[in-house]
Amino acid sequence: MASVRSTVKPSARERLLAAANELFYAEGVQSVGIDRVIEHAGVAKASLYNTFGGKEQLVRAYLDTRHAGTADRITRAVAERDTPREQMLAVFESQGRQFDRPDFHGCAFIRAGSEASPGGLVHEAADTFRRWMRELFTRLAAEAGAADPEALAHQLQFLYDGAGVSALMDDDSTVAATSRAAAAALITAATGTPG
Repeated sequence: MASVRSTVKPSARERLLAAANELFYAEGVQSVGIDRVIEHAGVAKASLYNTFGGKEQLVRAYLDTRHAGTADRITRAVAERDTPREQMLAVFESQGRQFDRPDFHGCAFIRAGSEASPGGLVHEAADTFRRWMRELFTRLAAEAGAADPEALAHQLQFLYDGAGVSALMDDDSTVAATSRAAAAALITAATGTPG
């Protein structure tokens, strides 16, 4: 039986978000002008303003979309493991698989957040993602029996962020194994149970 091709054209919103995701992630939020996003999406300028209101709102929507995708990827990796220790390490393994992707350009939240004005929508989106990561690590650290779950979560988030920066700046995907090993050592020290 022949497959039926969908003739439904993506909405202007979907095309703008796809263009923003591709361009902002590859080149940076500040270096990509709104006219390039509009042209790449193949929509009228009015579509951007009617849909998002402006560039900052589009960047926020782009980061919200990346947050959802990253959270889904990490949540699935965590769910595949049985113990909180393995689940924390799964976060690093999931991250490490991204380092080998040809389209890896580092952490979208760190990159966009570093370019944003404090207190704006972009900075808020980056903070929301980082808070989600910290809460995930804190919950898993508590379940693993860490004496101070918040301290371990902070250390693991610091390691997660640093691994992403290092993989990008050094163009070295082997940092994934190093960050996982460091995470395992931190978890052992915090919980008193070797892996």
